[in-house]
Amino acid sequence: MSADQPGSAYFLDHKDVAEQRATFAVIVANEPGVLHRVVGLFAARGYNIESLTVAETDRRAHTSRITIVTSGTVETLAQIRAQLEKMVATLEVQDVSRDPLGVERELALVKVSGRGTERVEALRVSEIFRAKVVDTTHESFIFEVTGDSGKIDKFIELMRPLGLVEVSRTGVLSITRGNEAM
Repeated sequence: MSADQPGSAYFLDHKDVAEQRATFAVIVANEPGVLHRVVGLFAARGYNIESLTVAETDRRAHTSRITIVTSGTVETLAQIRAQLEKMVATLEVQDVSRDPLGVERELALVKVSGRGTERVEALRVSEIFRAKVVDTTHESFIFEVTGDSGKIDKFIELMRPLGLVEVSRTGVLSITRGNEAM
């Protein structure tokens, strides 16, 4: 084995491979252990989950929607999708990030503490981002901001110098435009 060859069959050199972000919407049977199996699939193969949201979407049909944001090469993302589709409880998988009709949104609650000019500036920035004040005291605000993840990241960065205290994010939610269900 030469010095430039890896010593393991599992070694992957990602230096020259472009990674992409993907948002998978997965409709699953709402039964015990399904989320554990999905997370286990990612953990066992060394895939990272950037965002994960889960909720029951149809009580009568006993189905839930899992939205997973991950990243990888085109091949890795295709493999993730194929493995999700093979799971017994999976009813449907959609790559919302590649669908031209896809819509992705996230909600964040952002607590900012400040007085005087910082307080006024925080309110001004919140108006630009269409963030809603959901709680206020004499020394702090809690803002609710929705939009794509990039918008929320920018809002948080602008709030840092103004007294950012805490952030709570929902993770990405997704759906497709039009009158058809997934």
